[in-house]
Amino acid sequence: MREGKEPLPPLYTALEAEKCLEIFKPVDYDEIVEIDDNIRVRFNDAGHMLGSSIIEIWATEDGKTTKAVFTGDIGNNDLPLLDAPTMISNADYVVMESTYGNRLHIRNDDKAEAFLDIVSETLDNGGTVVIPSFAVGRTQEILYEIDKLKDERGTSDEEFFKKYKTLMQAPVYVDSPLAISATEIFKKNTELFEEEIQEKIKSGDNPLEFPGLHFTVTAEESKELNAMDDPCIILSASGMCDVGRIKHHLKHNLWKSTSTILFVGYQAVGTLGRSIVEGAKKVKIFGEEIAVNARIEYIEGYSGHADQEWLLNFVYSFTNPPKHIFLVHGEEDGQIALKEKIEENAKINVTIPNLGETYILDGTDNPKREVNEEEMIQYEKLARRFEVLDNIENLMESMLDMETAVKEEKIETEDEDIIILSNRVKELQKQVDKIMNNE
Repeated sequence: MREGKEPLPPLYTALEAEKCLEIFKPVDYDEIVEIDDNIRVRFNDAGHMLGSSIIEIWATEDGKTTKAVFTGDIGNNDLPLLDAPTMISNADYVVMESTYGNRLHIRNDDKAEAFLDIVSETLDNGGTVVIPSFAVGRTQEILYEIDKLKDERGTSDEEFFKKYKTLMQAPVYVDSPLAISATEIFKKNTELFEEEIQEKIKSGDNPLEFPGLHFTVTAEESKELNAMDDPCIILSASGMCDVGRIKHHLKHNLWKSTSTILFVGYQAVGTLGRSIVEGAKKVKIFGEEIAVNARIEYIEGYSGHADQEWLLNFVYSFTNPPKHIFLVHGEEDGQIALKEKIEENAKINVTIPNLGETYILDGTDNPKREVNEEEMIQYEKLARRFEVLDNIENLMESMLDMETAVKEEKIETEDEDIIILSNRVKELQKQVDKIMNNE
């Protein structure tokens, strides 16, 4: 419409979206589902979030059955609210995630202690703790962590109790409609929690409910949080800070030296969260440049993903090891590190497939790569496009840094150097213009 063209009709209506729910069929974990005479599947608890699944697929072709396992996201083994990921006994082929293929998480006790220290110090200084949190999983785990800290030490440890008292006196706001809905779903599916947690809930102590916990539903309530002066804790989505209400809370708190931004989940390359974690001094939010003066902390142990140790344990758990493993869903360094560990320790061949590659699961240790030249050309073009976009983003960040340095006279140069710098920037502009004009 901005281009003066007729609006495109919607792909589907709200009514059609609602009607499609009628064909959704819930499936229990551990239940073998017959898709047809030749294909069977079984969903197993992945321990990543409620309902997340590792799927086993049996496919029979020409009288021979081949079994493939797709892990999806494998859960962090010490997530308190969820059971550990299901270990699979056998498979011919495995397609496996590798998010933390080269890293280890801090263990549960350490992360609880770190959480308490960071939060209590910020609150004592009169600041706000902003926690960018994924709506499903991390938010509920942090609520549980806050609730359980009181049972860890009791009142005998004075220093601990002082920190805990500070924490408990501060209001905790969950500012995400999706996280609020997800928390209600967690409450309705407590049978999927660890047995210890189930017993606690039966005794009347629900870890997802405690004094001082507030849920902000409306946009007006969310805005009011940034007008308050009292110390508090705000959990808000999205976890990587690219969309949602969290951007407003960052805009109002990143520049405050009394505030703390506490990251508790994986931050993908290219996201606002990743930039902040990696030490950006300034970031742009809603077109406005915001100085990063707040305390930035990252407790990696709260991630919902298994670390390298537990990814390897998943591989080692096979009674009959797979013939071949494909590593997906990870950054290059993590994938390479995990590949080397698996091949060295488990003696299983590993492939890190490229975007768009197809492999034939032919029963061998090294499945054949099927090449469709036309498709591969398209995927390679797409991959190059992503690479160009990354390079443009890095260039823009560098240009912003240089602009700031020139404005604030941080680049100490003689007049001649300034002229040279100016000419180089002009030359870069010419090159960009040529590219845009296809010259």
